[in-house]
Amino acid sequence: MTELSPQAAARLAKLKFRAWHRGTREADYMIGCYFDRFHAEWSGSDLDLFEKMIEEEDVDIMAWALGTLSIPEEYRGPLMDRMMKLDYVDIPR
Repeated sequence: MTELSPQAAARLAKLKFRAWHRGTREADYMIGCYFDRFHAEWSGSDLDLFEKMIEEEDVDIMAWALGTLSIPEEYRGPLMDRMMKLDYVDIPR
């Protein structure tokens, strides 16, 4: 395992914080669990896309993942396809 540069570690910390502090518990679990489960597998361009996507409104991100709203072209692809499976959400009891 390679060690992250301070800049990369700071970026991941910021993304993790944004993923887990959305404004609603449902969005926190959907987006936060998604980040936690998959971010280590992402390429630099995947991280760029996720970073851009989490600036969107929570209701839009959740609707895209649930298939109730059409996904904008810029977010279509493997990252959103994976998010739509929703099998990564782990709600603590």
